[in-house]
Amino acid sequence: MRVGILTGGGDCPGLNAVIRGIVKSAPKDIEIIGIKHGWKGLIDLEYVKLTDDDVEGIHILGGTILGTSRTNPFKSVETRDKVLENIKKLRLDALIAIGGDDTLSVAAKYHAMGLNVVGVPKTIDNDISNTDYTFGFHTAVNVGADAIDRLHSTAKSHERIIFVELMGRDTGWITIEAGLAAGAHLILIPEFPMTLEEIIHILDRRMKRKKYAVVAVAEGFKPTDFETQITIDTRTDEFGHIQLGGIGHVLAKVVSERTGYETRAVVLGHLLRGGTPTAFDRILGTKYGVKAMELVIQGDFGRMVALKGNDIVSIPIEYGVSVKKFVPYEYYKLAMTFFG
Repeated sequence: MRVGILTGGGDCPGLNAVIRGIVKSAPKDIEIIGIKHGWKGLIDLEYVKLTDDDVEGIHILGGTILGTSRTNPFKSVETRDKVLENIKKLRLDALIAIGGDDTLSVAAKYHAMGLNVVGVPKTIDNDISNTDYTFGFHTAVNVGADAIDRLHSTAKSHERIIFVELMGRDTGWITIEAGLAAGAHLILIPEFPMTLEEIIHILDRRMKRKKYAVVAVAEGFKPTDFETQITIDTRTDEFGHIQLGGIGHVLAKVVSERTGYETRAVVLGHLLRGGTPTAFDRILGTKYGVKAMELVIQGDFGRMVALKGNDIVSIPIEYGVSVKKFVPYEYYKLAMTFFG
């Protein structure tokens, strides 16, 4: 039996732990083929055989040894069919796709076309439904919280407002958890927009009392009185996503102009993605990899592994990608206790 593995979408800590878990738990009669650069590797026929020696110790490394891309094979009939053609050339009996909404949506489409697919949820934003956590999220929150911790002292020393921009296109999981952990004085996330006046009111109250403030803001946050989303580039990737970013700088400029307070903006960006995974993410990734191989051995295809409490379970892939998992109001209400 030959099983392919690919990692698609953005990189994140824990991907190599998943790869290692798959390879190490595979029976000796199963050959593992690593597909390079996500779905692009199945279009261009880029691959490498993976053995126990190849994955020795990689669980402590960030990124992915297979490389990744945001390639969408369903962008054309030609690339869609090329993937199927190359899967036959590689004689793959099954494919394990590790990725987020986009990667797993593609996997679900190929399963509907008859391909034996197992999905592993991967998104640093933690917004895939029906799983408690995705690996990489815990590491991102730790890095974000550490950065916000460090910015308290400089904000206080200079009596400034510092806006810290974190990843989060549609959801604010990283921002709310990093902000709560590090004591941010205002947390702004896409799920619960505010007007500029509401933001300024909270910050003005804070500055009059304490003389400094640190704001955690998700890149996808848009004040209700802004007509358009703040973006770095208007071009889209192959899945139609515009590159977000810059809301921290925009808010810093507007708040300074309207209040006279000194402001700064810090964009954490890809710092949240990089580096070695936390112990939690190494273990979660390992468990996901082992469970994915177990599903392949059982012939239980069209499934995605998921975390439910302390258990690793499986659900239909479409259950994970049909809707996003948003921050609930009760959680944001908890965070609001510490605003100002």
